Amino acid sequence: METWDAIRSRRNVRVYEDRGIAAEDLDRVLEAGRRAPSSRNWQPWDFVVVTDRARLEELSGVWRGAGHVARSAATIALVAPEPRDDLEREWVQYDLGQATISIMLAATDLGIGTGHAAVTDQDLARRLLGFPGDRFCAYLIALGYPADRPLRPVERPNRRPFDEVVHRDSW
Repeated sequence: METWDAIRSRRNVRVYEDRGIAAEDLDRVLEAGRRAPSSRNWQPWDFVVVTDRARLEELSGVWRGAGHVARSAATIALVAPEPRDDLEREWVQYDLGQATISIMLAATDLGIGTGHAAVTDQDLARRLLGFPGDRFCAYLIALGYPADRPLRPVERPNRRPFDEVVHRDSW
């Protein structure tokens, strides 16, 4: 898939086929996250990949909106260091966003759907994923092949009109 097609095809997928993702495809998606740009190249992320069905079901309990994680073929947890100050907090969120979209676009390129989720229960996430106490789990990205319809460019996206969003030279 071309990059522009992947951008136009990516959508939140929360209903997945009951089939796994090939290890090489999962590694390619993870490599896309690893290669994401970050402030001062500090690369604040670690990725914990979960494919075990029982663990995915438990992991879906870290946020009330994460039910789709239980049915995913795999879920990637984005873990980062606890920020030391406000500046680092801004950096880590921005950088995790870049890793997230890199992961999602690489998955879309392979026909794999993604659905993101927040993490509010850090104790449960830490117990299930085993990350150290000086880190937190920021987001989950569930992956799986869409059960409802394949990924293809969305012709009429539900977005604000272009001319309402884009301002040239000034507001």
